[in-house]
Amino acid sequence: MSISVDIAKLPLLLTELRLPTIKQFWEEFAERADMEGWPASRFLATLAELELAERERRRIQRHLVAARLPSGKTLDTFDFSAVPMVSKAHVMALAAGDGWLDQGKNLLFFGPPGGGKTHLSAALGHTLIDNGFRVLFTRTTDLVQRLQTARQDLALASAIDKLDKYDLLILDDLSYVEKSQAETSVLFELIAARYERRSLLITANQPFGQWDRIFPDKAMTIAAIDRLVHHATIFELNVESYRRRTAVGRDAAPSATTTDADNCRPATTTSETGDN
Repeated sequence: MSISVDIAKLPLLLTELRLPTIKQFWEEFAERADMEGWPASRFLATLAELELAERERRRIQRHLVAARLPSGKTLDTFDFSAVPMVSKAHVMALAAGDGWLDQGKNLLFFGPPGGGKTHLSAALGHTLIDNGFRVLFTRTTDLVQRLQTARQDLALASAIDKLDKYDLLILDDLSYVEKSQAETSVLFELIAARYERRSLLITANQPFGQWDRIFPDKAMTIAAIDRLVHHATIFELNVESYRRRTAVGRDAAPSATTTDADNCRPATTTSETGDN
């Protein structure tokens, strides 16, 4: 079968096919292919790879913008020496996805202000996005307010469902949620809705024993903790505030421990609970 091709129409055809990268580079690579004697298959494969690589770059950029991660907080800029009991290898495995996101497992970061919880959580978010996952970073109080508004509009279930598109939801500063039935009830509904389906990463200044300051109802406190720690990895960054160390101009002697999520007793390494 003979096919008549009008090369002059190629830019228009590539636009119609939504192949902007091939449209941009085809002439350059066509000239190179002619000079080097490429077979047609190599020429076509090269253009297809360029298009896919550019789509992936744009996808990552879109997801980074949507994630609302703090700028500059990456694993490259995180000082692991300040929290020597936090295993860098373990963190890097978590940043690769490592199966835990598919199983809806959680990460919980505890420690005083300035210990690196927010930096480490944001850094994990950045790397997970690079590895193809969707992440949303938000202050817990901001998200709670959004969910409260959705409840008032009779759209809470829909608002929570929309968060399902994120493989990981990072709730920063859980301890700052006000102790009111309205706020903590929507937070609990979010935790319950994502339980064993979608992952949460929570940072908090207060240990579990003080969570009755967050949830006004004891039964709700127990139920929330139970869902969060089941299949969870817990890091306790019990280190001196980096900001305080910088302010006083001296080095700290930091230490970090991790906690067994089943019974909250100190452990020597990071712990993962639930099914392995």
